[in-house]
This record gives sequence, structure tokens and C-alpha cells, in this order.
Amino acid sequence: MAPPASSGAGPRAEMGVIGTGAERARTLRQNTGSGSLRVEGMIPPQEASARRREIEDKLKQEEETLSFIRDSLEKSDQLTKNMVSILSSFESRLMKLENSIIPVHKQTENLQRLQENVEKTLSCLDHVISYYHVASDTEKIIREGPTGRLEEYLGSMAKIQKAVEYFQDNSPDSPELNKVKLLFERGKESLESEFRSLMTRHSKVVSPVLILDLISGEDELEVQEEMSLEHLPEGVLLDVVRISRWLVDYGHNQDFMNVYYQIRSSQLDRSIKGLKEHFRKSSSSSGVPYSPAIPNKRKDTPTKKPIKRPGHEHDFRVKHLSEALNDKHGPLAGRDDMLDVETDAYIHCVSAFVKLAQSEYQLLTEIIPEHHQKKTFDSLIQDALDGLMLEGENIVSAARKAIVRHDFSAVLTVFPILRHLKQTKPEFDQVLQGTAASTKNKLPSLITSMETVGAKALEDFADNIKNDPDKEYNMPKDGTVHELTSNAILFLQQLLDFQETAGAMLASQGKVLGNLQLNLLSKSKVYEDPALSAIFLHNNYNYILKALEKSELIQLVAVTQKTAERSYREHIEQQIQTYQRSWLKVTDYITEKNVPVFQPGVKLRDKERQMIKERFKGFNDGLEELCKIQKAWAIPDTEQRDKIRQAQKHIVKETYGAFLHRYGSVPFTKNPEKYIKYRVEQVGHMIDRLFDTSA
Repeated sequence: MAPPASSGAGPRAEMGVIGTGAERARTLRQNTGSGSLRVEGMIPPQEASARRREIEDKLKQEEETLSFIRDSLEKSDQLTKNMVSILSSFESRLMKLENSIIPVHKQTENLQRLQENVEKTLSCLDHVISYYHVASDTEKIIREGPTGRLEEYLGSMAKIQKAVEYFQDNSPDSPELNKVKLLFERGKESLESEFRSLMTRHSKVVSPVLILDLISGEDELEVQEEMSLEHLPEGVLLDVVRISRWLVDYGHNQDFMNVYYQIRSSQLDRSIKGLKEHFRKSSSSSGVPYSPAIPNKRKDTPTKKPIKRPGHEHDFRVKHLSEALNDKHGPLAGRDDMLDVETDAYIHCVSAFVKLAQSEYQLLTEIIPEHHQKKTFDSLIQDALDGLMLEGENIVSAARKAIVRHDFSAVLTVFPILRHLKQTKPEFDQVLQGTAASTKNKLPSLITSMETVGAKALEDFADNIKNDPDKEYNMPKDGTVHELTSNAILFLQQLLDFQETAGAMLASQGKVLGNLQLNLLSKSKVYEDPALSAIFLHNNYNYILKALEKSELIQLVAVTQKTAERSYREHIEQQIQTYQRSWLKVTDYITEKNVPVFQPGVKLRDKERQMIKERFKGFNDGLEELCKIQKAWAIPDTEQRDKIRQAQKHIVKETYGAFLHRYGSVPFTKNPEKYIKYRVEQVGHMIDRLFDTSA
């Protein structure tokens, strides 16, 4: 049997198929009947019969197929009816179920909402009730204070603050509001008191030794870890920071900032004053402030370096600079050492201020809110900064008074301080960044004052050199270097250490040297002996030249006086020639032009013998007199002393040798030893002892 046809065909399709089959059967029968007549003559009967059977079989099969399709369609219609009936029943049941469940669901939702509202209400009631217990729960903690339990204390303050906010919003007339308000204010006062107490108890003065170690870190050649100061213990710092933040955020209080800067300002000022006092005490006992990190004085520390005077072997009897330039107002023993200590202490205090102020600002940034930091820092450093500036102005004032009385050594203290202030100014500016303009201008104002007084000192010093009086008792009797010369050079040499600071001021040194030369010429006229006057000028000119050559002064002088070195050499040579002329009264007795010619073998006349005697006597007396006088004179420069001796010895020995050779064997006297007192070598030895007070 053929498979059933698709059930998708409708009744019309079914009828169409059936109809088509019947028609096909009739047509087939007609064709078969008629065909048999045509085919009988043409097709064998056996084949026709077989073909008919075949067609009938196919027809039968088609009919069976049609019957199967018809049955299938009937079943399909029945199934469709059943399914429609089931679906209709299911839809009806769903509608009934929905109508039953939706009301239950809505009731359940309402119940859940009611339960939540009840729970929230109970929670709110508990929360509200808790505010009424805050005062009693926290009163004991607030009364006992935050010391030792800051965390718990701040927690209680947070509860009190929330209670205040609640009653203010919901029950402003409630007595509970006043109670928690009073408790909050009391707690805030306790926190302020705790802040003050912590800062006062743990803010310590920085020891001088620690400050010196901190400063010395700048001078170490090896790279070291940067030193830092611990102003407050770590635990205390954490508590102070927490209290500070609470007072700003919740206490709405800024008074603690005043407390902070007052306490820290006092510690900063006392630390710097302690360092200064340390210098005074240490210098009085050992002369050098103790610090394990500073084995020697700092490079900025002004020290009185002994100036080695080139070629000088004798004591010039030159007083210390402070005594030589003070118009002889009397000895000032120990004063210069004291000035050094004061200067050294001030320089270190300036460096200490910078380092300590930097450290204070780092601490301040952790405790004080950012928008209050600059103002608080400005207030914090005022006392210490004003103290430094006042001390600096006192130094300037003292220098002005010293200039008036021509005590220029005191002015020297200004230059190392001025140099250090200029070197430190970039750090100063950085530290004071953000402070008031009046604060920033304090250091530049002090620098200007020191520059002004320094320039005034150099100008007056040059005038003082020019107008130094020609006092006879003040002149060296041996013609050595005058104290005015040595001290003028010493003053200029000491200023060389501060070329960068006093560079413009040092331009006036040409004026100083010019005035000094004029004054020396004037002083040299005090000597009655022109030879001693020449030795005096020679010694002073030579001292100036050697001092210039041994230092950088010659380079500075050459800027304004290109021929200064050659000029001094010419002056020195000129004075040597003037000195040598003093020997003419000795050698003139024995020169050929002043001695008559005698014929060998001819007996001398009395007049001729007398003339020879006078020549020998005049030479002997003159030699002895000059050697006696000039032996007490001084030429401290060994090289110059030997040069002058050798030149003079050569001239005298050569002249005397020729005279002695000519007349030594002439019978001009019965006592030749009376007139021929010295051999040529003896004359040389006598001249070798010139300018030698120890011989």
C-alpha cells in the first residue's frame, strides 16, 4: 500500500483527487474498449490482456491510496477537534487559577510591606531613643578627658555631635539639646586643652650640638643621608594631627593654630638663642664650639689668619690690626677674639634658622590645614627672624660707630656675615615663600644695610690712610715697615676673602695704595738722615710689592693701575740708589780723583804725607760711623738686604782695595797701623753686618 497522502489537503483537494481518478478510469475503459478493436488486428491478444491486467492493478492501487487518504483526513479532523477541546478547557482552567492566585499575591505583598514598615519604625524608635541616652553614656568619658584614650574619646564626641544635630532638627526646644550641647562644648574644650598639653610637654628645644650636626651636613664631601629632626614623638604627632583635624572639621575652631605657633615659635627662638649661648660658653673655655660633626670651623667662619710677611725675619713691632687703626685709643686686648666669637655665632645662627625653619614647616604641614599653613608659619618664625635681624642691625650699628672712631678692624666682622647672608639668601627666599612681603623683605634690607656700611668703611679707611698724622714718636727708628703700611695691606688682604661680597668695594684699593704712598713720603721726611729715609721708603715699598705679589691683590690693582708693579720696582730701585749715595762721604776720601799722584821712589813731602793720613783717617772714621749707625737700621727682606749689602760691599771694597794697593806701602807715617786699620776683607765683613741688630 502506498503511503498516505499529506493531511494538509482539504475536502476540495480530496474530492479533486477522487474525481480525477474516476475520470481517469472511464477514460481508460473507453480507450481500452476501443483500443481492443484497433489493436486486435495489430497487437497480439496475449499482450493486450497482460497490459489490461497491469492497468487494472494500478487502478486498484490508486483506489486504495484514495481510501487511505480519506481515512487519514477523517482522523486528522477528529484529532483537531479533540485538541481544540483540550485547549479550550486548559484556557478556562488558567483563568480560574489566575482569578484565585492574584488576590492572594496582593495580600502577601501588603503583609510584607506592613512588616517592613513595622521593622523600620521600631529601628527608628530605637535610634531616636538612643539619642536620649547619649549624654548619660558619654558623660563619664568626656569628664575624664582624652588623655590616653583619644580614639574612644573622639568616638564619644561623634555620638554627641549626632545627638546635637538630631535634637536641633527634630526637637529644638528639648532639654536634651542643651544637655548634649554643653557636653559637646566641654568635650571640645578638653580636646583644645589636650592639644595644648601635648604640644607643650613634647615640644623640646633643639640642642646646639644637634643643630651644629644638622648644619654641618652641608659641608660634608661624602654623600650622606639627609638629617631630619623629630620635633614630636610619632605617637604624639598622630594624636596632635587627629585633634587638629577634628577641631577644624567638627569643632569649627581655629584658636588651636594660635596655640600651635606660639609654642613652636618659642621653641624655635630658644633653640637659636641656645646655639648662640653655646658658642659663647665653648669659646670662653676652648675657643672652638664643640660639635662631633664639625672637627674644624666652618668655611664661613671668619678667622684672623696670620698674614705671613714675605722675607721678614725681624719683629716689625706692628701691633694688631685693631690696635693700629683705632687712633691709638688704647689696647683692646681680647676684643677681636670676642668679635670673632660673635661673628661666628651669628653666622651659625643664620644657618640654624634656615634649617630649623625648614623643619618647622614640614611639621606644620602635617598639623595645620593647608589654607592656614602660610599664615601660621609666618607668625611662627617672626620672633626668631626678628631676633636675627635685630642682632644684624646691631652689628651694622656697631660698625658705623667703629667707623666714626676709625676702628676699622671692627668693620671686618661685617664682611663674613654679609657674604654668608648672600650665600644663604636663596634658601631664605625658599623658606619664606608664601609669607607676607614684610617678612620677605627683612633679609634684603639687612643685606643692603651691611653693604652700605661696608662701602662707607672702605671709603673712610682710604681717607684715614691719607690723613694719618706724622707723629715722630710713631716712626720706626730703624727705618723698618711702618705699622700703617702693614695694617693697610693686612686690611686689604683680609678683604680678599670676601671678593665676591666686597668686589665693588675693593675697587677703592687703588685709592688706598695711592694715599698710603703719599703718606709714606710725608712720613719719611721725619728722618733727618736721607739714607734712613731711603731705607724706610725702600722697606715700605718692598713690603707692599711683595704683599701684592703673594696675594691676588696684584691682579685687582692691575685692573686700575696696569703699571703698578713696575712702578713699585722703580721706586724701590730709586731708594736703593739714594741710600748708596750716603757712602760717598766715605769713598770720596779714597777715590782716585781726590788723591794726588805721587812719583814712585820720590820722597814724600810733609803736605803729601798729611794728605794720605787724612784720606785714611777720613775713610776709617766714615766707615766706622756708617757701620755703627746703619747696623741699627733694618731691612727685613733677606733678599733685599743681601742685595744692598753685596752692592755696597763691592763698591767700597773695590775702591778701598785700589787705594790700599797704591798707598799701603808708601812711607807716609811711622805708625802705619794707626791709619791702615782695616784689611779689605775686614771692610767687607763690617758691611756684611749692616742692618743686623743681632750682630
